[in-house]
Amino acid sequence: MAAQTRIGLAGLAVMGQNLALNIAEKGFPISVYNRTTSKVDETVERAKREGNLPLYGFHDPESFVNSIQKPRVIVMLVKAGAPVDDTIKTLSAYMEKGDCIIDGGNEWYENTERRQKAMLEKGLLYLGMGVSGGEEGARNGPSMMPGGSFEVYKYIEDILLKVAAQVPDSGPCVTYIGEGGSGNFVKMVHNGIEYGDMQLIAEAYDVLKSVGKLSNEELHKVFTEWNKGELLSFLVEITADIFGIKDDKGEGYLVDKVLDKTGMKGTGKWTVQQAADLSIAAPTIASSLDARFLSGLKEERVQAAEVFKSGGFSDILSEQVVDKEKLIDDVRKALYASKICSYAQGMNLIRAKSVEKGWGLKLGELARIWKGGCIIRAVFLDRIKKAYDRNPELSNLLVDPEFAKEIIERQTAWRRVVCLAVSSGVSTPGMSSSLAYFDSYRRERLPANLVQAQRDYFGAHTYERTDMEGSFHTEWFKIARQSKY
Repeated sequence: MAAQTRIGLAGLAVMGQNLALNIAEKGFPISVYNRTTSKVDETVERAKREGNLPLYGFHDPESFVNSIQKPRVIVMLVKAGAPVDDTIKTLSAYMEKGDCIIDGGNEWYENTERRQKAMLEKGLLYLGMGVSGGEEGARNGPSMMPGGSFEVYKYIEDILLKVAAQVPDSGPCVTYIGEGGSGNFVKMVHNGIEYGDMQLIAEAYDVLKSVGKLSNEELHKVFTEWNKGELLSFLVEITADIFGIKDDKGEGYLVDKVLDKTGMKGTGKWTVQQAADLSIAAPTIASSLDARFLSGLKEERVQAAEVFKSGGFSDILSEQVVDKEKLIDDVRKALYASKICSYAQGMNLIRAKSVEKGWGLKLGELARIWKGGCIIRAVFLDRIKKAYDRNPELSNLLVDPEFAKEIIERQTAWRRVVCLAVSSGVSTPGMSSSLAYFDSYRRERLPANLVQAQRDYFGAHTYERTDMEGSFHTEWFKIARQSKY
C-alpha cells in the first residue's frame, strides 16, 4: 500500500462501501475497517473490480488507525445511537491529539454535540455530517451536510468537494453548514421535507388512480411528462419508473403488489417533534408522518372497510365523472403548490433552530447543496436558492414575489383537487394541510381571538386588544351569568 492513506472509513454496509469507493475513485487513498471482517474483504474486492482503486482493508482497528496520515481523519458510517459510541471507543483508543472522527450517519443532533464535547476533552475533533442520496448517491456523488469543527472541514474540504454531487451551474453539493450538531439537524429536516414530498406524490397518485381511473401505463406517462417541467426531480423521476415496472413474480405491475404499509427510521418523527418544540407550524410534514402511522394499521383498516361497507357506507368514488386531462393538469398544479408549503415549513424550522442555537445557517446555501445528489434534489430548489439570494431575511417562502405569483396562478386548481378528493372520499392529508397552511398564513385575521377569549374565560390567561395597548382580563363568567338571569 501507499506509505499512508489520506483518510479512513469505518462501517462497511452498502452506504459505507459506496462512499469509500467514491473517495478512492477521486484519487484519495483510503483505509477501510469493519467489525465483521468479511465486509472488509468484500470492499477490497470491489475496489479491484471497479478500477484497481487505492483502497486498503484492515481487519483490526489498531493497524487501520495507524495506516492513516496525521492528523488522521476517519469517517464512520454505522447505525445511529449506541453503535456510534462503540465505534468511537474502539477507534479513539489508538488515535492521537488533533485527530478527527466524522459521523456520516443520521444521528440526533444533540448526540453529536455531546460527542463533540467528550472528544474535545481527549484533544480529538469531531464532525457530524449528514449524507443524502442513498446507495447510488454515496457511490457517484451525494449531497453532504458537515457541521462541527470548521478546522476539520477545511482539512478535508478538497476531498468533500470532489466526492460530492456536481451541479453544472452551482458547484459541488457540499458546504460547511455550521457549528455543533447543525449538519445533523439540517439533514434531519431534509428527511422531514422528503417525507412531505413522498406523501404529496402518493396523494397525487391516489387522486389520479382512484378518482381519475388512470392505469399504470397512463401514470407512467403523466409522471414522465411532469418530470420535464417545474416538478423535475429525483422523486418524480423514480415514481415514473415505478409505474413502468412489471411484476416479475406474476401478472400485472409490481406497484400494485406492494403492501400499503410504509416503514420509517425516525428522522421524520424528530422533525415534527422539533417543530413542536420551536412552535413552528409544519402541518405538511406532520400529516405525512400521520399517514405513515395510519398505513401501519393495515389489519384494522381491512376490518374498518368491512364495517362501513356492511353498515351501508356507499362507495362515493364510482359516482364521480371527471375530465382526465383537466384532472391531470389540476393535480400537477396542486402538487407543486403543496410542495412550496412543505419546503417553506422545513426552511422555517431550520431558521428557528439556527436562531435558537446561534448557528447562522444560510438557507439559500442549503437549497444550493440540495440541488444534486440528494433524495429531494429538484429543479425547484434553484428557485428557493434565488428567493433567499434576493432576500436573505425572507420571513416565509410563500411571500417571495415569484412563489406568491406561482401559488396565485395555481390556487384554484389546488382547491378543485382537494374538493374533488373530499367529495370522493379519498384522503389527501398533505395537500389539504398545505392548503390550510397557506390559507391561514395569508389571512390578516384568524378566529384565534375566540380561542384566546375562551382561555381568558376559564383560566384568566388574559388577552390583548386590537384597539389599545396592554393585557386585559374580563370576568366573562360573571357577566354571562348576570345576563342569563
